[in-house]
Amino acid sequence: MVKGPGLYSDIGKRARDLLYKDYQGDHKFTLTTYTSTGVAITSSGTKKGELFLADVNTQLKNKNVTTDIKVDTSSKVFTTITVDEPAPGLKTIFSFVVPDQKSGKVELQYFHEYAGISTSIGLTANPIVNFSGAAGNNQLALGTDLSFDTATGNFTKCNAGLSFTNSDLIAALNLNDKGDTLTASYYHSVSPLTNTAVGAELSHGFSSNENTLTIGTQHSLDPLTTVKARLNNFGKASALIQHEWRPKSLFTISGEVDTRAIEKSARIGLAIALKP
Repeated sequence: MVKGPGLYSDIGKRARDLLYKDYQGDHKFTLTTYTSTGVAITSSGTKKGELFLADVNTQLKNKNVTTDIKVDTSSKVFTTITVDEPAPGLKTIFSFVVPDQKSGKVELQYFHEYAGISTSIGLTANPIVNFSGAAGNNQLALGTDLSFDTATGNFTKCNAGLSFTNSDLIAALNLNDKGDTLTASYYHSVSPLTNTAVGAELSHGFSSNENTLTIGTQHSLDPLTTVKARLNNFGKASALIQHEWRPKSLFTISGEVDTRAIEKSARIGLAIALKP
């Protein structure tokens, strides 16, 4: 794929990953194995309180076609077929869920030096049509994200975003929820050698007149161990440590405490991902 502004979903992504990725309060175990023919089988289980959820995903790659089939504990079968670059810069994604007859969807993604476009349509009589796009380059990008319900004739989603990228910082501004929420985010790489970075996100809801500020940081203690921490203006403090104890196998433990109610128990999350 060519370099460019990427997709609309990439606007503000680095700050979101720094502040929210890998934090969790559940217990999750993931195991990936490979057959002799190259088929990847991933089994995962998640314990959410008293509820246990599990699924098995099978991935098969044949040239530029990737097929993913996932079965979960509710007996649903999720199928995704991805065709990478049937034409230069183009990606095609077809997905559906059995037994949900209204879940079929076709998505096209196009990557250009000065634009990134993603459009999808549901395979129903009255589908929901999605369009998102970003225009610019790898430094400055302006984008929009729209969803239109053909059954009601209404826009169900209308978002816009702007991002600026420099050698060591990324700033983004997003207008979401049909103009009701304004979010500004900032990501700054302090030291690439130690993967040290800081980030912040400020959201304002116009209808609720509520502000949410989250700040966070990350740092690599060594090439295999990373620590992260974050704090928001509601007093929720979180931290995690992630260790790659063997290639592609990760052990992550995270915790969250309410500093305004310190007498409450901390919320602890654990994730183990094993790959051969």
